[in-house]
Formats: sequence, structure tokens, C-alpha cells
Amino acid sequence: MTKASSTIKPDEAAHFGALAAEWWDPKGSSAMLHRLNPVRLRYIRDAIDLHFHCDSSLLNPLVGKMALDVGCGAGLLCEPLARLGGDVTGLDAAPENIAAAKAHAEPQGLAIDYRNEAIEDFEGRGFDLVTSLEVIEHVDDPQVFVNGLAGALADDGLMIISTPNRTALSKLMLVELAERTGQIPRGTHHHEQFITPGELEKLLNAAGLEVIDTTGLSYSPSKGFALSDNLALNYLMTVVKA
Repeated sequence: MTKASSTIKPDEAAHFGALAAEWWDPKGSSAMLHRLNPVRLRYIRDAIDLHFHCDSSLLNPLVGKMALDVGCGAGLLCEPLARLGGDVTGLDAAPENIAAAKAHAEPQGLAIDYRNEAIEDFEGRGFDLVTSLEVIEHVDDPQVFVNGLAGALADDGLMIISTPNRTALSKLMLVELAERTGQIPRGTHHHEQFITPGELEKLLNAAGLEVIDTTGLSYSPSKGFALSDNLALNYLMTVVKA
């Protein structure tokens, strides 16, 4: 861990590092992420097409562009971004996750630059796309973390960030039900660390960023996850430099 890694809670990094071996198992401890990922990817692809004026039929809209995923886990988002043509870098606080990410990407010929490094120490700049999904609720200092994201983003770049909202519904669904029934590993979520859209927007504004879209993620047992106007459970934000 690097000198600025106090922003990453060591116990959080250890928790997710212990799950590294199962990241790519759609029926394992990360099963919920596998169900959530296609919905998040649709949102990200739509934002890419809009921001970079891409034709939605293009298979590789990120060709010639650099993408950074912060809190990348074992690469569930990095790999799709690489397949969209991006020059992808993934950062994660758990070395076990980075090892699992490399092991999964290399046999597929995906040249992703995975690093066990905190965003505050990362010297990379000028990324066209910066993503950080379900990460900020696990850090020790959200403002410093957001400042790090902003520092890596190109002036005309695009940022996508997502996190659970701090509501009674998110406590019931993500902590009480999901963890107690084994759908999410115990200890994954701490409701008091969840961030409301208003709080996150203030953090982003303080870092010189502007929110241009906020979309909810809803869940139903019959239909699974879906993009929604309801922000009560979880939400995604599209962000640019102010």
C-alpha cells in the first residue's frame, strides 16, 4: 500500500481481496455484480456515445482513447472497456484483486494496465474516461478520493461514478436482506458510509466537476436491475469538468 492509501480503508481492501478468487464466478460471491454489470454498461455506453458523438452502432467507440477504472476489482468493467477499444488502466487497493484481474485478462489477449495503487498516488493524467463504480462508499476520505478522480480526468473527459444512496430502502435491500441471505458477502456494506446524491454532487463540485446526469438503479426479484428515475437504492452519475 502506498503513502496515500489511508484514503482506502485497510479492512475494506482486505475484505474485497479475500473475495478475489470468486470475482469472475457468476454464481459466486460476486454474483450480484455480474447481474448489475450489464445495466451499468448500458448506461456507460450511452454516455460515451453522447459525450464523444459516437454512432451507437460502433463496436469500438473508445479506440484512441484512454480509460481509467478506479477500484477495478478483478476487472469486470475494465475488460468490457478494453473490448470497446480503450487503452485501459485499472487501479485497486487489494493486490489479490489485481492478480486475479491480470490472470483473467492475459489469456484473452487484453492488454490492460492493472496497478495496486491508490488514486491519490496515481500520476496518470489526461484520461478520456474515468469510472469508479461502487467504490466511494468504501473509502476513508471521499473528498480526497474525488479530488484524485478529477486529477486524472482530461479537461474534455467523461466520468461515470456510482454508489448506493443512504436511505431506508438501501439499508433494507443491501444490508439487511442481501447480506443476510448471502446474495452479497457479509461486511460488504456499511450503511452509514453510503452517500446521498446531494452529498456526492457537493464533493464533485468542490473538485471542479459538474454533474450532467443522475440516473437510479432499481431492483426487483422478477426483473433484476434496471435503470430508473428512482434514486432510493443506488444511482449513477455522468460527470464532466466544470
